[in-house]
Amino acid sequence: MSAAPVSAALAAGHPKGLRALFLTEMWERFSYYGMRALLVLFMVDSVERGGMGLSAEVAAAIYGLYTAAVYLAALPGGWIADRFLGARRSIGYGGLVIAAGQFTLAFSRGNAFFLGLVLVVIGTGLLKPNVSAMVGELYPEGGARRDAGFTIFYMGINLGAAIGPLVSAALGEQMNWHYGFGAAGVGMVLGLIQYRLSAPSFGAAGLRPGRQGAVSVRDWTLLGLFVGGVVAVVGLVYGGVVRVNPLRLAQGTSYFIVLVATLYFLAAFFGLGLDAAEKKRVAVILVLFISSAVFWSGFEQAGSSLNLFAKYFTERHCFGHEIPAGWFQSLGPICIITLAPVVAWAWVVLARRGWEPSLPAKFGWGLLLLAAGFLVMAGAAKLAATGGQTLATLPAPAGGAAAPLLVTGHRVWPLWLILTYLLHSLGELCLSPVGLSSVTKLAPRRLVGQMMGIWFLATSLGNLFAGLMAGEMGASSGTVMAARYQQIVLMALGAGGLLLVLSKPVKALMAGVK
Repeated sequence: MSAAPVSAALAAGHPKGLRALFLTEMWERFSYYGMRALLVLFMVDSVERGGMGLSAEVAAAIYGLYTAAVYLAALPGGWIADRFLGARRSIGYGGLVIAAGQFTLAFSRGNAFFLGLVLVVIGTGLLKPNVSAMVGELYPEGGARRDAGFTIFYMGINLGAAIGPLVSAALGEQMNWHYGFGAAGVGMVLGLIQYRLSAPSFGAAGLRPGRQGAVSVRDWTLLGLFVGGVVAVVGLVYGGVVRVNPLRLAQGTSYFIVLVATLYFLAAFFGLGLDAAEKKRVAVILVLFISSAVFWSGFEQAGSSLNLFAKYFTERHCFGHEIPAGWFQSLGPICIITLAPVVAWAWVVLARRGWEPSLPAKFGWGLLLLAAGFLVMAGAAKLAATGGQTLATLPAPAGGAAAPLLVTGHRVWPLWLILTYLLHSLGELCLSPVGLSSVTKLAPRRLVGQMMGIWFLATSLGNLFAGLMAGEMGASSGTVMAARYQQIVLMALGAGGLLLVLSKPVKALMAGVK
């Protein structure tokens, strides 16, 4: 993958700061997706092989909780930037905490592993929403040029997401799991160095908090309660005072996220003093929130059930060598890198001719493409279920006496996964970069950081649902996987079709925002 096309795209009429934020996010995503490619596989691997010896159900629930928490943390991360630090300092501090978390994973044993996950969650919450908000500040004029800029920025996300699993999975699966986690930490450190050196190119973007003036006592109190609560919960769990059931916690967290989103949107409509036009735009953000949660609940099967499908049901031998299962995690980002310049160019050309699909229509097509991808996976799972041989034995839960979980079926060609990732990537390009750009345009100026947090809250909810669904599938039966994948097809098909039908009324609520 050459960097020349990326450099040429960044130089074509976009602010210099875009290049710096592109590279910052690239290294952060290298770190995140490199570790993510290992997480479930490490947790289900036997203790004798260096893993944690968890069941597939528990591992998927922990995975869902972790990935949900990463995006859930974006809401307080955006609030802290808006009230206290500004986006620029929040990104720097967040990167430092992420690096500390990744190195904790690399050197930890036992419960310290979960402390590393918590640190990555906190750091990502500070970094992720604010780097996107800074990209938006580079384009004060808005319009299709901002959409193109966000699509280029999205290439940086996916360049890191493509390289990270290749490096971490090769080290983790073939040498030692902790080497893979350490590589993710090194990537974040490189991103921090680049970010610091590029500071002059940002101009005034991200320097000051979105809310001007002295910080109120109420804000300081809320910050103290939040930090104190996090420290107390982590201390109680880490010290063994409180024991956590991952499955019940995942279910309870899903209700909590829905409650948080509901309360926030009610506050936005009735308690923040927004005018009529701003309330209409927030209503559009609510529609995007629901659509995004549905999309990510399917898309984020990549790190859980699709990762397990690659491990146990996909033929991975090539020229006498076994390809690491985590390498399949790079397929989606590679498709994004290949197709993103074409899609960015297409949006601009269509906008010039007046043919560009509306925002809700783009989301609808994204969901339909997600449905098509899972239709492919349902076929692959049915084919895998036709065999009767035992492929592998997953370990029983650590410390438990339950019989091992037998994986039965036969291995299918990797073309099934390749086609699925291609369709899902096209759906992602219709939804995610456009959604990032649209939230920065639709959100009231003083609430941009918080609204970016809400956008990532939808991703959090989708990740949590993805983990719960993957846990129900396990990895023991292609028949069970096929049935679950068919359910995702129906869910995405219904949501996407509804958005296409309602695209005109939703577009009318945007009040002139393009």
